[in-house]
Amino acid sequence: MTERYIVDVPVRWSDMDAFGHVNNARFLTLYEEARCELFFGQAHKHGLDSFEAGTVIARHEIEYLRPVDYGDPVRIEMWVSELRASTITVSYELFDNGVLASRAKSVLVPYDLANGRPRRLSDAEREFLTPYVISA
Repeated sequence: MTERYIVDVPVRWSDMDAFGHVNNARFLTLYEEARCELFFGQAHKHGLDSFEAGTVIARHEIEYLRPVDYGDPVRIEMWVSELRASTITVSYELFDNGVLASRAKSVLVPYDLANGRPRRLSDAEREFLTPYVISA
C-alpha cells in the first residue's frame, strides 16, 4: 500500500513579499517544514533517527502555479517518487485553500557527516519510506 504524507504548514507573516504573496524562495521553507515532519518527526516516531544524523539536498525544483496569500495554513502532500541506493526523490504538491498552487521535487542524499561523504540507505530507512513510494 502506498500513500501520500500530508501535513498542514502555517504561513508566516515573514513569508510575504512586497506584493502580499508568499515569496517564491519561501516555498522552499514550506516544503522543508513538511519534509522535516516526515523525515525527522515521523521517522523518529518509528524508532528511526538516522535521517537526523545526516541528510543533504542535492537538488530542488519548483513549479509555481498560482500566488499564495497570507492566511490559513497550506496543505502539503508529499511522496517518494524515486528510491535509489543512495538518493531519495521527494515529490510535493502544495494546496492553498484546497487549490493546487505549486509542485516541487527534492533529491535528498543520506550523508555521513563524520566522514564527509554520501552513504547508502539502510534497510530500516528503506522500510520506513516504502509506504510513501508512488511512481509518477
